[in-house]
Amino acid sequence: DRYDYKMDNYVKAKFRIIRNLTSEDAFIFWQDDPTIQRQLEQIATEARLFPFAEHEEHQSHAWVDDAGELVFDTSETSLKMPRAELSLNGLHNLYNSMAAGLSACLLDIKKEDIRRALSDFEGVEHRLEPAGTVDGVRYINDSKATNVNSCWYALESMPKGTVLILGGKDKGNDYSEIELLVREKVKAIVCMGKDNSKLISYFGGIVDQIRDTHSLDEAMAACREIARPGDTVLLSPCCASFDLFSSYEDRGRQFKQAVAAMK
Repeated sequence: DRYDYKMDNYVKAKFRIIRNLTSEDAFIFWQDDPTIQRQLEQIATEARLFPFAEHEEHQSHAWVDDAGELVFDTSETSLKMPRAELSLNGLHNLYNSMAAGLSACLLDIKKEDIRRALSDFEGVEHRLEPAGTVDGVRYINDSKATNVNSCWYALESMPKGTVLILGGKDKGNDYSEIELLVREKVKAIVCMGKDNSKLISYFGGIVDQIRDTHSLDEAMAACREIARPGDTVLLSPCCASFDLFSSYEDRGRQFKQAVAAMK
């Protein structure tokens, strides 16, 4: 609401920062973001540009090569490390690691310190947080995913055979953003909220199984019934928590407690 509900106003406000960067400053950004590219075409900046991408592109300064090595290449530092050694999984965490690694390279941090930091960094609570394994089923707490885009990144890092817990206070969500990943990776959806009608209407014909639950206990019982050894249960709700919980933190902690109680 601070931007009159207009994405363009939000983007312009954020990009004010690069107008004030000097030739001694660096702007690190995801190379394949069309919004960023449009702004760079419209805004003059003296800053040195350090784009990164999943695979090497023109002028990339961080990427993953064909051998699976994460490459950082700046005038200050050049280093490689296996992508498999990153402590955090998922494409979004690869991008975060590239941004952090480029920052460290530009600040002339020692290479061994950069590699160590990227390989043992612990993620924040409630963001793709392992909650435990019960009867061969892995449980992941991604309660911080209160919008569809966050859920997309979570699903991108999941294997096939995922049981997805969705639901809460819908904020006008457009679920088409995750539809392809749901079709590819999700075997069942467990809806958890006071009113799950929108979720059931959208995903009812997309997944083989969809359950309508109205409490955490009901949702966990449904997940335990559906999931088989080797499956993953992912709490990545796409929605705010306030219909059943006091906050996304409360939702995530109750989820972890419920998993612990199942053991």
